Amino acid sequence: MSALTVLLWIIFPYISLTMLVVGTFWRWRHDKFGWTTKSSELYESPMLRLGSPLFHYGILAVGAGHVMGLLIPKSWTEAVGLPESGYHLLATVGGGLAGVAAVVGLVLLIVRRRLNHGVFQATSPNDKVMYVLLALPVVLGIVATLLHQVFGSGDGYDYRDTISPWLRSLFILQPQAQLMADVPLSFQLHVVAAFLLFAVWPYTRLVHAFSVPLGYPTRPYIVYRSRAADHVIRRPDRGWEPIVGPVSLDRSRGGTVRPEPEPQD
Repeated sequence: MSALTVLLWIIFPYISLTMLVVGTFWRWRHDKFGWTTKSSELYESPMLRLGSPLFHYGILAVGAGHVMGLLIPKSWTEAVGLPESGYHLLATVGGGLAGVAAVVGLVLLIVRRRLNHGVFQATSPNDKVMYVLLALPVVLGIVATLLHQVFGSGDGYDYRDTISPWLRSLFILQPQAQLMADVPLSFQLHVVAAFLLFAVWPYTRLVHAFSVPLGYPTRPYIVYRSRAADHVIRRPDRGWEPIVGPVSLDRSRGGTVRPEPEPQD
C-alpha cells in the first residue's frame, strides 16, 4: 500500500471528520451569535425564492441517497427485495434528478450573489471559498454518474463493493484503504472533494445545517409594532397611554408620574 493511498483514504478522512466534529462544537460553544446563514433576502428576493428551495431540497435528496448507498450494506437492500438492477435505476434516476436540482439552485444563488450589488457587497471571502468547495463535490458527483452510471458499460460502476465498505470501515476504526485503490478517478475526486468540504464546514455559514428548526411550526406569531401615530389601529390599554406635555413626580401618590397642568392664559 503506497503512502499516497494511506494519506488519501486513511489520514485525510480522519483529519476531515475531526475538524468537522471539533469545529462544530467550538462554533456552538464560542460563536453562537455567528451561527447563522447571514440571510440576504432584504437585498433581493425573487431569485432567492426560486434558487434556495431548488438547492436545499435537491441537496437533501442527494444526502439521503448517499446515506442509503454508502452506509446501508448491499445485503440489506437485497434482503428487503430490492435487486441490484432496481437499486441502480433508482440511484441513477433519483440521484440524477436531485443532483440537477441542486446544481440549478446553486447556480441561481451564485448568479444572484454576483449580479446583485447589495448581495455581492455582503459576500465575504469566506463565502466565496465556501461556494467553490460546495459546488466541487456536487459537480464531480454528477460527472461520475454520467461517465459510469449513465454512459458507462453494463449496469455501471458498483460502488457498494468498494467505496461503501471503505467508508464504513472508517467508522469502526478499521480502515481498508486498499478498497479505494482501483476506484475510478472521477469517484475518487468526488470523495476527496466531499471530505474537503466536511473539513471546512464548521467554519462557514454551512454550519446552520445543524440547526433544525423543530419548533418552527408551533412558534408564536411575530407581532410588529410602530411608534408612529398613524400606525396605531386601536387605542392603547389603560396604563399605556402616551403622556403629552411636561410631567412631574407626584410624591403624595407613592411616586407616580402625572402630567403637569397646562398654563393658563
